[in-house]
Amino acid sequence: MKNKIKRNFRVARYVIYRETIIDKSDILWTFLGGFFGIGIIGFISSNYFTLNDNLFLIGSFGASAVLVYGATNSPLAQPRNLVGGHVVSAFVGVTIHLLIPGEIWLSSALAVSTAIVMMQITKTLHPPGGATALIANIGSEKIKALGYLYVLSPVLSGVLILLVVALIFNNIPENRFYPYKAPKNKFLRKLINRAEE
Repeated sequence: MKNKIKRNFRVARYVIYRETIIDKSDILWTFLGGFFGIGIIGFISSNYFTLNDNLFLIGSFGASAVLVYGATNSPLAQPRNLVGGHVVSAFVGVTIHLLIPGEIWLSSALAVSTAIVMMQITKTLHPPGGATALIANIGSEKIKALGYLYVLSPVLSGVLILLVVALIFNNIPENRFYPYKAPKNKFLRKLINRAEE
């Protein structure tokens, strides 16, 4: 029993420690990517939409920023998942809202669960997509009134901005690659492999 506890503690410590190892130079590029990605969407939103019609910036973009700027090598952060996950989820969320407009609890649960399954089927799993589907059901009346336009703007247009910024900022330093690919430089490959051990 004692050995089992020690083993579980070592495994837990290894997993927690390993997952928190971050290259110090990544912190700057994560900050810059997140700042410019969300900043551009917010700037467009505040300058081209009135304060009452502030529909261009949705909460799920914040979660996407964490993935595409902070976890660039995650399978869930890759371009296909980023764009496809949001678009599929927005489409599902709007469809469910139109089918079940009066019961928020039911439409919300059905939208999120269906969006997850659809992302799995289309191989575009992106966790913030669940929030995108949810927002289509619990968002303001202006968001609900957009109908399928919600899929194009704010969702698709905002996600494309996040993607372009990610492609720029995640490829400036030599040790970051987006979309993720194994580095060609042998020294960098060794460094990345050592950090993953």
